[in-house]
Amino acid sequence: MKKIFLFLSLFASLFVFAQNEQLAINYFDKGEFEKAIISFDELLKNQQGNSFYFQKIIESYQQLQQYDQADKRLQERYAKYKQPSLLVEIGYNYQLQKDAGKAKKFYEQAISKINENPSNVYAVANTFEKKVLLEYALESYNLAIKLEPKFKFNYQMAVIYGQLGKMDLMIDTFLEEAYSNQNNTIMIQNQLSRFMTEEAEETFNTALRKALLVRAQKNQDIFWNQFLSWFFVQQKDYAKAFIQEKAIYRRDPESFSNIVNLAELAMEENEEETAKEIFAFVLENTQDLDLQIRAHYFLMESKIQKAPEKEYPAIKSELDLLVKKYGISPYTLSLQILQAHFATFNLKNPEEGKAVLKRALELPLNKYQTADVKMELADILLYEEKFNQALIYYSQIEEDLKNDAVGHEASLKAAKTSYFKTDFEWALKQFKELKSASTQLIANDALELFLLINDNTVADSTQVGLKKFARGDYLLYQNKNKEALEQFQSILKEYKGQEIEDETLLRIGETYEKLGDYNAALAQYQGIIDNHKDGIYIDEALYFSAEIYNKKLKDTDKAKALYEQILFNHEDSIYFVEARKKFRQLRGDTNL
Repeated sequence: MKKIFLFLSLFASLFVFAQNEQLAINYFDKGEFEKAIISFDELLKNQQGNSFYFQKIIESYQQLQQYDQADKRLQERYAKYKQPSLLVEIGYNYQLQKDAGKAKKFYEQAISKINENPSNVYAVANTFEKKVLLEYALESYNLAIKLEPKFKFNYQMAVIYGQLGKMDLMIDTFLEEAYSNQNNTIMIQNQLSRFMTEEAEETFNTALRKALLVRAQKNQDIFWNQFLSWFFVQQKDYAKAFIQEKAIYRRDPESFSNIVNLAELAMEENEEETAKEIFAFVLENTQDLDLQIRAHYFLMESKIQKAPEKEYPAIKSELDLLVKKYGISPYTLSLQILQAHFATFNLKNPEEGKAVLKRALELPLNKYQTADVKMELADILLYEEKFNQALIYYSQIEEDLKNDAVGHEASLKAAKTSYFKTDFEWALKQFKELKSASTQLIANDALELFLLINDNTVADSTQVGLKKFARGDYLLYQNKNKEALEQFQSILKEYKGQEIEDETLLRIGETYEKLGDYNAALAQYQGIIDNHKDGIYIDEALYFSAEIYNKKLKDTDKAKALYEQILFNHEDSIYFVEARKKFRQLRGDTNL
């Protein structure tokens, strides 16, 4: 019983103590510094060595401009504990009073304590950094290293060089640290990447690239090839990253997975030629079946996206041969799903697609593989206008993979299904939730469709035009591009000058692009640029036009002018970063 009573008493006293500490912090945060001093002083009586409480008392005095009181407390504490960091605090108290001479005197005394014991550098330099006295912090680190060469402060010093704007020193020091302590490489790369995304990135990127190349030439360690590969990936220059990855592979043939990852990155960024070159290299050099299957999958997917209809029979034969070669198993699931998708959306044979997937569901699959198959099966049911059956599968995936990217994708597709079947009220609720999704692509798609439904419901309460628009989108989903084009053209004719006009122009332009009629696509986008400058699709029209001129028509001057319009007039656009990168490439910047 006594033990229980003792425990309860101890617990109660700890609870009260925690409450008192929070009260003191609240006083300080709210600017009630007199009360904060009293509260922290009470706490300090029970924990005299607590530096946090003491520091808050000093800062409260300084906020009240009671510098004499702060100095008195600091001097008393230094006399008692002899902590070198307190000399920095005393000096800083004089600096707040604009007494630079006395401040310098105490800063130098603090640094002199490192001469007495190099280990004092940890407290002294850290306090200088907290007070943003960066040159003194550097002096402290350099002195400690001189006195005790085994001390390493490269990381801390590099951060300070960056804060001081001494970029060359920062780069050299970070790279020295990365090579010496390779476990810190990712942390250092994260620091460097912060500077690579700044407006001043051009000079910085050039300096970093030069420093890496110099080290790679002087030292043949593959560490520098790996670092260069990372650098080029940050710049989205996948071709140059591939050169480095090949150099790594020649000396370390076990490093193949990085090459495949690089190819997939290039594919995601629409750098298809580079991706094909990398995948071809993979197929030539690996016996790993998983890597071979991944390479074949991405090469076939790329081929399908670009192939005219006359090439479909040859592609079907190639896909069938690949599945036969590698066998029907969980390892070839990606190829089986691609086979089903091609049969449905390109060959217009959904029954064959469903048969492939139902066979796949009989395999021993994990929950993510099962979700992939069900997702494709739902997509095919949606293609067949079996909306409710498709929704059942999407809902199963949502339920099985809650708070997962795949689950969110299923939610988006379920919302699109409601949109296609013109259940706009339900679709709007779903898109509203999804527009704040953590996955950017899902959030962007959800936001676009949310605005489409919301704006056109306000403009036309009968939703007749919106229903026709949804039908056009559904025809696009079915890969019936010519029928979709006719649908959107009829909407444009019937609703010219109304709310729905600009998004209809955008869809017609996108459809012409799919059909390979780039001049017709440009004409639609120009209609938005000329007549809907204040609309929400102006940045898409500019960017899509720039992409056509850049990639398809090879008219770099026109492309550059359009990218530039995004940079000057649409800084909040989701295309801003890519437009800036491509504008700089076309301008001839060599440091990208």
